[in-house]
Amino acid sequence: MDEIILTIDNRELSARPGQTILEAALAGGIHIPHLCYDPRLTPTGACRLCLVEIDGLAEPQTACTRLAEQGMIVRTNTNAIRTLRKVILELLLSEHSLRCTTCDKDGDCLLQDYAYEYQIEESRFPSITIQPSGENFTSSSKAIVYDPSKCILCQRCVKICAEVQMAEALTLKGRSGDVQVTTGLEVELKESPCETCGQCVSACPTGALYERAAAGRGKAKDLIKITTTCPYCGVGCQLDLNVNSSTGRIVRVTSEIGCMPNDGNTCVKGRFGMDFVSRNDRLTKPLIRENGLFREASWDEALDRIAARFIEIKKQHGPDALAGLSSAKTTNEDNYIMQKFVRACLGTNNVDHCARLCHASTVAGLARAFGSGAMTNSIEELGRAPLIFVIGSNTTECHPVIGILIRQAVASGSTRLIVADPRRISLSRIAEIHMQQRPGTDVALINCMMNVILKEGLEDKEFIEQRTEDFNALRRAVAENTPKKASKITGVPEEDIRRAARLYASAPSASIVYSMGITQHTTGTDNVLSLANLAMLTGNVGRECTGVNPLRGQNNVQGACDLGALPNVYSGYQRVDDPDIQKKFEKAWNTELPEKPGLTVVEITNAAAEKKIRGLYIMGENPMLSDPDINHVLECLKALDFLVVQDIFMNETTQLAHVVLPACSFAEKDGTFTNTERRIQRVRKAVEPPGEAREDWRILCDLASRMGYTMNYSGAKEVQDEIALLTPIYGGITYDRLDGVGLQWPCPAGDHSGTKFLHEGKFSRGRGKFHAVRFLPPQEMPDDEYPFIFTTGRMLQHWHTGTMSRRCDVLDDLVPHGTLEINPQDALKIGVRDGDKVAVRSRRGRIEVPARLTDRIGPCTVFLAFHFREHPANALTIAALDPIAKIPEFKACAVSVEKL
Repeated sequence: MDEIILTIDNRELSARPGQTILEAALAGGIHIPHLCYDPRLTPTGACRLCLVEIDGLAEPQTACTRLAEQGMIVRTNTNAIRTLRKVILELLLSEHSLRCTTCDKDGDCLLQDYAYEYQIEESRFPSITIQPSGENFTSSSKAIVYDPSKCILCQRCVKICAEVQMAEALTLKGRSGDVQVTTGLEVELKESPCETCGQCVSACPTGALYERAAAGRGKAKDLIKITTTCPYCGVGCQLDLNVNSSTGRIVRVTSEIGCMPNDGNTCVKGRFGMDFVSRNDRLTKPLIRENGLFREASWDEALDRIAARFIEIKKQHGPDALAGLSSAKTTNEDNYIMQKFVRACLGTNNVDHCARLCHASTVAGLARAFGSGAMTNSIEELGRAPLIFVIGSNTTECHPVIGILIRQAVASGSTRLIVADPRRISLSRIAEIHMQQRPGTDVALINCMMNVILKEGLEDKEFIEQRTEDFNALRRAVAENTPKKASKITGVPEEDIRRAARLYASAPSASIVYSMGITQHTTGTDNVLSLANLAMLTGNVGRECTGVNPLRGQNNVQGACDLGALPNVYSGYQRVDDPDIQKKFEKAWNTELPEKPGLTVVEITNAAAEKKIRGLYIMGENPMLSDPDINHVLECLKALDFLVVQDIFMNETTQLAHVVLPACSFAEKDGTFTNTERRIQRVRKAVEPPGEAREDWRILCDLASRMGYTMNYSGAKEVQDEIALLTPIYGGITYDRLDGVGLQWPCPAGDHSGTKFLHEGKFSRGRGKFHAVRFLPPQEMPDDEYPFIFTTGRMLQHWHTGTMSRRCDVLDDLVPHGTLEINPQDALKIGVRDGDKVAVRSRRGRIEVPARLTDRIGPCTVFLAFHFREHPANALTIAALDPIAKIPEFKACAVSVEKL
């Protein structure tokens, strides 16, 4: 595209075609006053403050709506323009309550800044300020408060809700001087389509919309902003924790526009889910169990006891009688030190973490097919992909900011969307095709799509020939999977499968997005291999806006895997049973290391029941709510000779521990997370830890020293330096290089800029490998006694086992308990109405939970989020494992449902 050259205030600037005068000016360092402009929104020109003079035009023009043109000459600050702006500001202030001294936005308000710049002490115009009545659409909201007396009707809140979040919850009401923001039909926020993302608050330039809990806790000008990475899902949103320096508390959360990967956008958890950091029930001192009760202890006493017991167990039963569970919630540095502690100090490879429960099949499947078990492409590419195939991912709830990107891409008209999911998720409403397959039938569905592609000659023959191997094995495997057969297995109409196959194969570029709906099966690895097959069959790997893109469920699942918190690999996926790799780490760590791969999460639990594992150290995990068949998990953990749990709160698992250690939260330490797109990002300390809580890695180093193995680091930065030294894919990562947007691995050297997408020109393993995968049903199918398929998952407002999110007032107010989703047809048959309490029973356990009648879920299937201890979904789930990845089948087991 030809560059546009224009002159603004006697400076020659360049602009892209389609860029406005305001955008060109701001990019060139020229500030034009504006209140309604937000780079994420389409311009409205509502505030009129950005008026400018353009040579050849008689009237001033709004810079936010006027496109830059070749040779254009613009003046932004003439006397005439300044006079106009002052009048506009006076008019705005006549409708605005001038209470800056008591306003929380004081110091971060554009209207206040412009009033000062133009020296407006009071308006010449009669005041028509709408006084707050206390009753409006936010009256019962714990999240947001609206003060119409501060509202300048810029419409940024309305537009961001419609254009970015695409919830369309807000609108305007009234006429003339009585116009206000409200919801459709003027209902309360909870009753509207509002997703409580707080985007309206972030867009408001004056403080008319504000976080209710932040009000009165510190003016904007008195708050210190510390940029860090969100501790919830794997998107890796960059957040600014606004801390009151006087109280040392987090007051509110904001995010800078333009900072990737979230561009200033947040979800409800990112915006309103940080209360847990300062909760008064945080663990603050070590606890030791004596006579069935916990008592407080000093760090020396607690660590000495742990060291003595672990040394005793190791001496009597060998190092493989010990194990450690690391955490996808803690930093890369914490995970690296944990796996080093287990291997170098305890002397075993029995180390794993909860990625085993969510994406182990991703690592196994993609590594076999491509040579690397990570997301192939980048988040921002989804916004430009001609086609997106979302399967087994409730993206708008589980990875909300990526969900925003997909919504916007489809709304732009340039992206077509296919969804495959057993539930009618939010994205189903905007999808061209929604295939509502039965849980556990993904291989049959994907194989049938490939059957259609091959039958109709839509495969990429050149890509297959030049870049792949074992194609004929795939051809034979999918030949038997006809639309008729697949429809019978999946419940998806034949023609829908054909249409989806044609749409995917004919797109110039197509991106597959999936999550735990694919991975959490006994056939999880097969599911991932099938998606890899589909991408290779159509040449959709190794280019922008293509690929196979797993969305990681927790903030640092990717990093915990990268840093070796797995039983078979050191950091960087270097195998423990490779003699050369073993020697490399033995030399670096100055100790002998075990060569036999260790046990996985569920295997460790089972081994505890068999007395093969006698001592277990758990860091930042809650298996008593997150693992399958928790009644069995309870028996196993009780069988341990010694259990140590290191966490920030007491939870279901700490209750069983012999020693509990208080750790720092993400807001109280430095380090890094690695997000779902392989981007290593900084975590920065914002507040002091409560009581005697310590950083996870420091606790482990102290314990190791007491056990005779020295690990000394001056700080997290030094840990990362060791990671870079021993881990080729992180070889170029230093803290100095991570300021800004971070870096995506592989980043092998200090002069390497990171890798946006993988497998360009060549797969990590050389040629991509097709795998002949055939459909296998779930381990446990419905029968007369247990007629429903039970499936689990997450919801927008909560996260994982609820240890953090359920301690946040806004989140817990929005969803205080779980509900069992059941199809109305099924509910009618068993006499259940909406809200009735039902008993749900499997071969492993029984729970009681309110029913929610909804056609989101298909017939003969029920769904329950697993966040709630009052009705734990994993009391029902089956611990059947994928034979390769050892991941449990959370997504399908048989249950009965009856009204209480």
